[in-house]
Amino acid sequence: MHSQDRARCETPGPESVPQKAAADDNVDRLDIYVYDIIDMRSKAPAPNREGLPTVFTYTAARSAGISAERLYAYRSRGLIEQIARGLYRWSDAPELDQDLLEVACRASRGTLCLLTALARHDLTDAIPDRIDVAIPRGTRTPVLRPVINIHVFAKKTFDLGRQEVNIGEGFKVGLYSAERSLVDVIRLRHREGADVAWEALRRWLRRRGAKPTTLIEMAKHFHGADRAVRQALEIVL
Repeated sequence: MHSQDRARCETPGPESVPQKAAADDNVDRLDIYVYDIIDMRSKAPAPNREGLPTVFTYTAARSAGISAERLYAYRSRGLIEQIARGLYRWSDAPELDQDLLEVACRASRGTLCLLTALARHDLTDAIPDRIDVAIPRGTRTPVLRPVINIHVFAKKTFDLGRQEVNIGEGFKVGLYSAERSLVDVIRLRHREGADVAWEALRRWLRRRGAKPTTLIEMAKHFHGADRAVRQALEIVL
């Protein structure tokens, strides 16, 4: 083969050059398009938080002028976290117990009780698999996550031994005192378990300043609880 013919075979045809150039150009344009989208997202303006606290509801966000589309976009970008249905928090806010946070936001009178309260007062080694929360009879039962167990207590005695604990960022939940919690687990021992009640009572009695008369006086406010507490004291003393 002559050198001229050999050169012609090794040199790309006139049609192949523009086709390759066109393909390369399309790839370059796609890369530019992708980088533009990433750049736009990274430079998106920070959300306007005016009027919204650390934790807020869907309704509050809409009232503050945030559309549903923007709210869901914030969630997709990781700017907010959804705690429960219709309840959100800013992602850079201090970490809080989200179960208790839901109670504080959805059940203003919600009060930690029974086994959960005993654990808070270090009166049991049992690790509750659910959070016991009491609400007064006659109030609307809130829809909460399944891990929260709602108990309806009599309105007349609901505030007896009730205190509030701060869970952070100004949010509070109710908590029954150790004495009220003991009376409750003793009078409801058929549901909570007698072994749990007796052990909690023994621990409480070993504490400095614990007086059986204190439990008896509190038990008098509940029908039949006075006798139940006296019998429990006889068992453990």
